[in-house]
Amino acid sequence: MALKCMLWDVDGTLADTERDGHRVAFNLAFKEAGLQREWDVPTYGELLAVTGGKERIRFDHARRGEPVPSDEEIARLHAAKTAHYQRLISSGRIPLRPGVRRLLEEAWRAGITLGVATTTTPAALEALIEHALGKEWFDRFAVLAAGDIVPAKKPAPDIYTYAMAKLGVSARETLAMEDSGNGWKAAAAAGLRCVVTINDYTRDHDFSGADLVVSELGEPDAPPIHVFANPHGLEDLHHVRLAHLRAIMGEA
Repeated sequence: MALKCMLWDVDGTLADTERDGHRVAFNLAFKEAGLQREWDVPTYGELLAVTGGKERIRFDHARRGEPVPSDEEIARLHAAKTAHYQRLISSGRIPLRPGVRRLLEEAWRAGITLGVATTTTPAALEALIEHALGKEWFDRFAVLAAGDIVPAKKPAPDIYTYAMAKLGVSARETLAMEDSGNGWKAAAAAGLRCVVTINDYTRDHDFSGADLVVSELGEPDAPPIHVFANPHGLEDLHHVRLAHLRAIMGEA
Protein backbone atom coordinates (compact mmCIF):
# COMPACT_ATOMS: atom_id res chain seq x y z
CA MET A 1 0.00 0.00 0.00
CA ALA A 2 1.33 3.46 -0.91
CA LEU A 3 2.15 6.02 1.76
CA LYS A 4 -0.69 8.54 1.48
CA CYS A 5 -0.76 10.16 4.93
CA MET A 6 1.56 10.88 7.86
CA LEU A 7 0.18 11.70 11.32
CA TRP A 8 2.62 13.33 13.73
CA ASP A 9 2.64 13.35 17.51
CA VAL A 10 3.88 16.65 18.95
CA ASP A 11 5.48 16.54 22.41
CA GLY A 12 8.81 14.74 22.15
CA THR A 13 8.30 14.01 18.43
CA LEU A 14 8.18 17.36 16.65
CA ALA A 15 10.18 19.01 19.45
CA ASP A 16 11.67 18.15 22.84
CA THR A 17 8.91 20.00 24.62
CA GLU A 18 8.43 17.93 27.75
CA ARG A 19 11.48 18.55 29.97
CA ASP A 20 12.26 22.16 29.06
CA GLY A 21 8.80 23.30 28.01
CA HIS A 22 5.77 21.72 29.65
CA ARG A 23 7.56 20.83 32.91
CA VAL A 24 8.87 24.37 33.35
CA ALA A 25 5.47 25.84 32.48
CA PHE A 26 3.71 23.63 35.04
CA ASN A 27 6.11 24.78 37.76
CA LEU A 28 5.56 28.44 36.84
CA ALA A 29 1.79 27.92 37.05
CA PHE A 30 2.10 26.18 40.44
CA LYS A 31 4.22 29.04 41.80
CA GLU A 32 1.82 31.64 40.42
CA ALA A 33 -1.08 29.86 42.16
CA GLY A 34 0.82 29.80 45.46
CA LEU A 35 1.22 26.00 45.48
CA GLN A 36 4.19 24.44 47.23
CA ARG A 37 4.83 22.04 44.38
CA GLU A 38 7.66 21.69 41.88
CA TRP A 39 8.09 18.85 39.41
CA ASP A 40 11.78 18.11 38.99
CA VAL A 41 13.10 16.26 35.93
CA PRO A 42 12.79 12.70 37.37
CA THR A 43 9.31 13.39 38.83
CA TYR A 44 8.03 14.72 35.55
CA GLY A 45 9.45 11.67 33.80
CA GLU A 46 7.31 9.49 36.08
CA LEU A 47 4.24 11.64 35.49
CA LEU A 48 4.57 11.26 31.72
CA ALA A 49 3.18 7.75 32.18
CA VAL A 50 -0.14 9.60 32.64
CA THR A 51 -1.35 11.07 29.36
CA GLY A 52 -2.67 14.64 29.46
CA GLY A 53 -1.70 17.65 31.59
CA LYS A 54 -4.93 17.93 33.56
CA GLU A 55 -4.76 14.22 34.25
CA ARG A 56 -1.18 14.57 35.56
CA ILE A 57 -2.20 17.28 38.03
CA ARG A 58 -5.06 15.11 39.29
CA PHE A 59 -2.88 11.98 39.49
CA ASP A 60 -0.03 13.75 41.33
CA HIS A 61 -2.36 15.02 44.06
CA ALA A 62 -3.95 11.59 44.46
CA ARG A 63 -0.65 9.72 44.71
CA ARG A 64 0.57 12.16 47.37
CA GLY A 65 -2.59 11.54 49.37
CA GLU A 66 -3.64 15.17 48.98
CA PRO A 67 -7.15 16.46 48.23
CA VAL A 68 -7.65 16.47 44.48
CA PRO A 69 -8.56 19.95 43.14
CA SER A 70 -11.91 20.42 41.48
CA ASP A 71 -12.21 20.20 37.72
CA GLU A 72 -12.54 24.00 37.62
CA GLU A 73 -9.36 24.51 39.68
CA ILE A 74 -7.43 22.07 37.51
CA ALA A 75 -8.70 23.80 34.36
CA ARG A 76 -7.48 27.18 35.67
CA LEU A 77 -4.07 25.75 36.57
CA HIS A 78 -3.77 24.12 33.18
CA ALA A 79 -4.79 27.30 31.37
CA ALA A 80 -2.09 29.22 33.25
CA LYS A 81 0.43 26.52 32.39
CA THR A 82 -0.52 26.75 28.70
CA ALA A 83 0.02 30.52 28.73
CA HIS A 84 3.50 30.06 30.24
CA TYR A 85 4.26 27.35 27.68
CA GLN A 86 3.26 29.62 24.80
CA ARG A 87 5.64 32.28 26.08
CA LEU A 88 8.47 29.73 26.28
CA ILE A 89 7.76 28.63 22.70
CA SER A 90 7.58 32.19 21.36
CA SER A 91 10.96 32.94 22.95
CA GLY A 92 12.54 30.33 20.66
CA ARG A 93 13.73 28.13 23.53
CA ILE A 94 12.18 24.94 22.14
CA PRO A 95 13.40 24.18 18.58
CA LEU A 96 12.26 21.32 16.36
CA ARG A 97 14.06 17.99 16.71
CA PRO A 98 16.73 17.18 14.10
CA GLY A 99 15.30 16.09 10.75
CA VAL A 100 11.70 17.05 11.50
CA ARG A 101 11.50 20.07 9.18
CA ARG A 102 13.46 18.28 6.45
CA LEU A 103 11.18 15.25 6.46
CA LEU A 104 7.98 17.29 6.75
CA GLU A 105 8.98 19.43 3.77
CA GLU A 106 10.03 16.38 1.74
CA ALA A 107 6.66 14.71 2.41
CA TRP A 108 4.70 17.89 1.69
CA ARG A 109 6.48 18.39 -1.66
CA ALA A 110 5.69 14.77 -2.51
CA GLY A 111 1.97 15.39 -2.03
CA ILE A 112 1.61 13.26 1.10
CA THR A 113 -1.23 14.38 3.38
CA LEU A 114 0.15 15.63 6.70
CA GLY A 115 -1.67 15.83 10.00
CA VAL A 116 -1.18 16.08 13.75
CA ALA A 117 -2.58 13.64 16.32
CA THR A 118 -1.69 14.76 19.83
CA THR A 119 -3.00 15.03 23.37
CA THR A 120 -1.44 18.47 23.84
CA THR A 121 -3.83 21.43 23.91
CA PRO A 122 -4.76 23.24 20.68
CA ALA A 123 -3.22 26.46 22.04
CA ALA A 124 0.11 24.78 22.80
CA LEU A 125 0.11 23.09 19.40
CA GLU A 126 -0.64 26.34 17.58
CA ALA A 127 2.16 28.13 19.44
CA LEU A 128 4.67 25.45 18.44
CA ILE A 129 3.59 25.52 14.79
CA GLU A 130 3.74 29.31 14.58
CA HIS A 131 7.10 29.81 16.31
CA ALA A 132 9.02 26.62 15.45
CA LEU A 133 7.68 25.67 12.01
CA GLY A 134 6.09 28.80 10.56
CA LYS A 135 2.56 30.06 9.94
CA GLU A 136 2.41 28.46 6.49
CA TRP A 137 2.17 25.08 8.22
CA PHE A 138 -1.34 25.87 9.47
CA ASP A 139 -2.35 25.37 5.84
CA ARG A 140 0.04 22.50 5.13
CA PHE A 141 -1.31 20.32 7.93
CA ALA A 142 -4.63 18.96 6.70
CA VAL A 143 -5.85 18.18 10.22
CA LEU A 144 -4.81 19.33 13.69
CA ALA A 145 -6.34 16.76 16.04
CA ALA A 146 -5.42 17.88 19.56
CA GLY A 147 -6.40 18.02 23.22
CA ASP A 148 -9.83 16.95 24.41
CA ILE A 149 -11.30 16.53 20.93
CA VAL A 150 -11.70 12.83 21.76
CA PRO A 151 -12.70 11.47 25.20
CA ALA A 152 -9.97 8.83 25.57
CA LYS A 153 -6.35 9.89 25.26
CA LYS A 154 -3.34 7.81 24.21
CA PRO A 155 -2.72 4.87 24.60
CA ALA A 156 -6.32 4.68 23.34
CA PRO A 157 -6.41 4.91 19.53
CA ASP A 158 -9.18 7.54 19.46
CA ILE A 159 -7.09 10.55 18.36
CA TYR A 160 -5.72 8.56 15.41
CA THR A 161 -9.07 7.17 14.32
CA TYR A 162 -10.53 10.69 14.58
CA ALA A 163 -7.77 12.19 12.41
CA MET A 164 -8.07 9.45 9.78
CA ALA A 165 -11.84 9.86 9.63
CA LYS A 166 -11.43 13.61 9.15
CA LEU A 167 -8.96 13.04 6.31
CA GLY A 168 -10.81 10.14 4.71
CA VAL A 169 -7.76 7.86 4.79
CA SER A 170 -7.33 4.29 5.98
CA ALA A 171 -4.85 2.84 8.43
CA ARG A 172 -3.27 0.84 5.61
CA GLU A 173 -2.07 4.03 3.90
CA THR A 174 -1.19 6.06 7.02
CA LEU A 175 2.06 6.18 9.00
CA ALA A 176 2.31 7.44 12.60
CA MET A 177 5.33 9.36 13.93
CA GLU A 178 5.71 8.93 17.70
CA ASP A 179 8.18 9.10 20.59
CA SER A 180 6.59 7.28 23.55
CA GLY A 181 5.23 3.92 24.59
CA ASN A 182 1.72 5.32 24.98
CA GLY A 183 1.95 6.89 21.54
CA TRP A 184 3.15 3.66 19.96
CA LYS A 185 0.35 1.73 21.67
CA ALA A 186 -2.23 4.23 20.38
CA ALA A 187 -0.89 3.96 16.83
CA ALA A 188 -0.80 0.17 16.98
CA ALA A 189 -4.35 0.00 18.36
CA ALA A 190 -5.46 2.16 15.42
CA GLY A 191 -3.85 -0.32 13.03
CA LEU A 192 -1.06 2.05 11.98
CA ARG A 193 2.55 1.41 11.14
CA CYS A 194 4.75 3.59 13.30
CA VAL A 195 8.19 5.23 13.37
CA VAL A 196 9.49 6.06 16.84
CA THR A 197 12.11 8.68 17.70
CA ILE A 198 12.99 8.18 21.35
CA ASN A 199 14.12 10.83 23.81
CA ASP A 200 15.55 10.94 27.34
CA TYR A 201 12.13 10.32 28.87
CA THR A 202 11.11 7.45 26.59
CA ARG A 203 14.29 5.50 25.89
CA ASP A 204 13.24 2.74 28.33
CA HIS A 205 9.68 2.36 26.97
CA ASP A 206 8.59 -0.84 25.28
CA PHE A 207 8.43 -0.36 21.52
CA SER A 208 8.16 -4.04 20.61
CA GLY A 209 6.50 -4.29 17.20
CA ALA A 210 7.21 -0.73 16.05
CA ASP A 211 8.35 -0.43 12.44
CA LEU A 212 11.45 1.67 13.14
CA VAL A 213 12.94 2.92 16.42
CA VAL A 214 15.71 5.52 16.17
CA SER A 215 17.39 8.18 18.29
CA GLU A 216 16.17 10.94 15.95
CA LEU A 217 15.32 11.50 12.30
CA GLY A 218 18.75 12.97 11.70
CA GLU A 219 20.32 15.20 9.08
CA PRO A 220 22.53 14.35 6.09
CA ASP A 221 25.34 16.64 7.30
CA ALA A 222 25.22 15.46 10.94
CA PRO A 223 26.56 12.28 12.62
CA PRO A 224 24.55 9.12 11.88
CA ILE A 225 21.50 8.34 13.99
CA HIS A 226 21.33 5.40 16.39
CA VAL A 227 19.03 2.61 15.24
CA PHE A 228 17.40 0.53 18.00
CA ALA A 229 14.93 -1.52 15.93
CA ASN A 230 14.81 -1.99 12.17
CA PRO A 231 12.50 -4.95 11.47
CA HIS A 232 12.08 -4.03 7.79
CA GLY A 233 15.82 -4.21 7.17
CA LEU A 234 16.04 -0.64 5.88
CA GLU A 235 19.43 0.23 4.42
CA ASP A 236 21.55 3.39 4.53
CA LEU A 237 20.04 4.65 7.79
CA HIS A 238 22.46 7.50 8.34
CA HIS A 239 19.27 9.59 8.62
CA VAL A 240 15.61 8.79 8.01
CA ARG A 241 14.44 9.68 4.48
CA LEU A 242 11.06 9.62 2.80
CA ALA A 243 12.22 6.57 0.84
CA HIS A 244 12.59 4.69 4.13
CA LEU A 245 9.04 5.57 5.12
CA ARG A 246 7.71 4.43 1.76
CA ALA A 247 9.55 1.13 2.20
CA ILE A 248 7.97 0.65 5.65
CA MET A 249 4.55 1.02 4.02
CA GLY A 250 5.43 -1.66 1.49
CA GLU A 251 6.07 0.52 -1.55
CA ALA A 252 8.46 -1.03 -4.06
